[in-house]
Amino acid sequence: MTSSNVSQRDLSFQPQTVIIGTGSCIPARAILNEDFLDKAFFEDYGQPFAAEAIPKIVAKLKEITDISERRYVTDDLVASDLAFDAAGKALGSAGIDPETLDYIIVAHNFGDVQAGNLRTDMVPSLAARVKNKLRISNPGCICYDLAFGCPGWLQAVIQADYFLRSGDAKRALVIGSETLSRIADPYDRDSMIYADGAGAAVLEGRLSSEPVGILAHAVRSDTLEHSRLLWMGGSFNPDAGDHQLCLKMQGRKLYEYALTTVPGVVRESLERAGLQLADVDKVLLHQANGKMDDAILKRLFRLYGVKEIPEGIMPMTISWLGNSSVATLPTLLDLIQRGELPDQALASGATAVFASVGAGMNINSVVYRCP
Repeated sequence: MTSSNVSQRDLSFQPQTVIIGTGSCIPARAILNEDFLDKAFFEDYGQPFAAEAIPKIVAKLKEITDISERRYVTDDLVASDLAFDAAGKALGSAGIDPETLDYIIVAHNFGDVQAGNLRTDMVPSLAARVKNKLRISNPGCICYDLAFGCPGWLQAVIQADYFLRSGDAKRALVIGSETLSRIADPYDRDSMIYADGAGAAVLEGRLSSEPVGILAHAVRSDTLEHSRLLWMGGSFNPDAGDHQLCLKMQGRKLYEYALTTVPGVVRESLERAGLQLADVDKVLLHQANGKMDDAILKRLFRLYGVKEIPEGIMPMTISWLGNSSVATLPTLLDLIQRGELPDQALASGATAVFASVGAGMNINSVVYRCP
């Protein structure tokens, strides 16, 4: 018996993982593209752009990513604060006692990074900090962190699914939280892509005579040739002087990698669920780059020989929220569930595919049917 084929499950005895509550924390500070017009950007290490080139760079950013604005956290908050906020909303949405949680898993990549201090802080774990802030006393509630690049939240959902389907756990709180604005190089034009935020979901194992919740998943990691498409390096500005590591990426190669591999992983997850693309009502992709997500969707439909893409099948938030890494998918889901995205909904019986790609390079995809 495996999780890779719905037909192989004995649904009368094996719990199925369903989402019973969602929440998100969207920082209040909206940073517009125009706010970067007075920035000094460098093309590479020690190679500054001329001042007159900056408006063109900012305009190009909108053209190739669809990003018009993004959200930054205020100086008094860190990633675990955002995670706690999203967690509280998810628990309220689920209407459960936090003491009944068996797991708290927090996906992130940089821990708590203070404003003005790029040193990462991950001891104790962010999950432990969230459990403490929630005032959960239950020692059977196990909390830990997961670092898996941008696909971290979805990978944590996959792990939680294993725990819940085993029957040894009943509920898990899965959170994605990040403050990318704190670790981006302000002299790198790629910094305009990054944003802050947190999203959370409460998962529960339930018995059902019909397949619901998480139906299947697929994951791959390509480290041999692609592990350095995203990495940590020094600032492009040699006079920055802080000798701290900043997030760097090879944007073009990352784009090509995602287009080549993500559609196949999504198809694999659907095949494991015994479904076709025509069975999918929504495709929820990691909000990394609007144009890239559009291209991934087209490639996915091309794999199935389908030319007409249903309108509204892929909800998007990147134009106003930017790329908040592990937070994009749970935030997108929460906004849909709360009816805050026009003309978007996940009704009972609807089938959604979640997919993400990021540092590693890692890709994952989950097929979910709403109960």
